[in-house]
Amino acid sequence: MVDFFKSKRNRRITPDGEPLEDVGGGGGFGFSSPLKIAIPAIIAVIIIFVVLTSSLKIVEAGNRGVLLKFGAVDTSVSLSEGLHFVLPFRDSIIPMEVRTQKIVESTTSASKDLQNVATEVALNYRINPDTVPILYKEIGLDYSNRVIVPTIQESVKQVTARYNAEELITKRDQVKSEIEEQIEARLTPYNIIMDTISITDFQFSDQFVQAVEAKVQAEQRALQAQNELRRIQIEAQQTEARALGEQKANIASAEGQRQANILRAQGESEAVKIIDTQLRNSTEYLNWLQSQRWDGKLPLVTGSGGGSGAGGGASNLGAIPFIEIPLGDSSSGSTATSAPTNSSANTSGQAIPPIPSTLPPQQ
Repeated sequence: MVDFFKSKRNRRITPDGEPLEDVGGGGGFGFSSPLKIAIPAIIAVIIIFVVLTSSLKIVEAGNRGVLLKFGAVDTSVSLSEGLHFVLPFRDSIIPMEVRTQKIVESTTSASKDLQNVATEVALNYRINPDTVPILYKEIGLDYSNRVIVPTIQESVKQVTARYNAEELITKRDQVKSEIEEQIEARLTPYNIIMDTISITDFQFSDQFVQAVEAKVQAEQRALQAQNELRRIQIEAQQTEARALGEQKANIASAEGQRQANILRAQGESEAVKIIDTQLRNSTEYLNWLQSQRWDGKLPLVTGSGGGSGAGGGASNLGAIPFIEIPLGDSSSGSTATSAPTNSSANTSGQAIPPIPSTLPPQQ
């Protein structure tokens, strides 16, 4: 039955209904000559495509390629970015990033004064592009956890153990520099380049934080008291300076008053000398001076100018009183007497007796 259907299917006839001979051969499954050529060509194209696909490798930007030959690392070459030709089924390429990368690591350590310190460090690093195959061969792709993290942990613990907890805050730049030196010295042998390191956080125990706050508050109070004392001292200095200025002003005023008194006394002395000169040379001035010094009261007993002796003054009652005025030193050493208040007494031609220094008692 099967053979019948096969023969029926492969039988070919002419338009007139006459059967044709089977040219396919092989039991009716043969192909025509064009198809026989196309199939091997397609197979060849597929093989070439697979070979080319396996031979062309692309290294992405920011990466370097590690060339493996049957799984062995070729350390002589580091494939750069771009398209590379390799032998298919033998060579393969492992990409490794050479951009700057960041890792943040937290570690707990003890300070020099045995205070627990939690430190968070951020590290920026990159791989040396020329030694990527060596790093892959010696460490592999997990170099961050195998090398970098332990390096950070150990370096931070070593440096923080050299400082007190307070110094970790006050000397932050110095602590950072020492941690950076430690990490760089440990990563250089592995061909890992450290760019920068940052200490993002220092955390201490609650007891230490409270002690620091109490110390800061005490220092602030001491500083406030010191400022208050300084203010009081400045105010005292200002008061002292003000008093000293007032004292100097008073001294200057007194000195000016003294100088004024001296000048006034000198002026009065000069005036006395002038008056004395006028007194010697002018009788009119003498009359004026007599009128200025007389108080307007007449003595109860007066004497005349003509008599001498003890009884001469008693017999001249009713004479006009005179005032004795010193005329200064003269050649005879005598005392001059002033003229009478009545101008007619001056022209009488009588001598002017001196006024007694004491008046007799009233009767």
